[in-house]
Amino acid sequence: MPQWTPHKTVATVVEKDGHFLIVEESIEGKIVYNQPAGHLEEGESLFEGALRETLEETAWLVTLTGFLGLYQYTAESNRICYVRSCFIAEPRQHFPDKPLDTGVQRALWMTRADLVKRQEQLRSPIVLRVIDDYLAGRHYPLDLVHYMN
Repeated sequence: MPQWTPHKTVATVVEKDGHFLIVEESIEGKIVYNQPAGHLEEGESLFEGALRETLEETAWLVTLTGFLGLYQYTAESNRICYVRSCFIAEPRQHFPDKPLDTGVQRALWMTRADLVKRQEQLRSPIVLRVIDDYLAGRHYPLDLVHYMN
């Protein structure tokens, strides 16, 4: 019997002037919207993974300022269980000439209302949930997360 392993992912909520940094990506020919997010790579901390994924997918260098929460979701399409550690970050520097990750069409700044209008195109229900948690003030200190190597 194969071993069941959830997929560990990291993501950032980056807000500027009421707009959130969002990734528009093509998945199996469909356009979907998500926070900068991706799989944790071997040997990296959750912090390092969140910073790396944000830079790779948006060309934005950010600074982590808080922990938003831990989110679990099982996708209906493939029955994969995703466990996402979501961080809050501030934008620091944009590198407009940096190529974006494979599949990423562009990074853009969207309001919550913009995301609601595209609700059918959100990568998962987590996308809007973390925005709502952020707006509700669920900001936790980074020292809630520990990395021991």
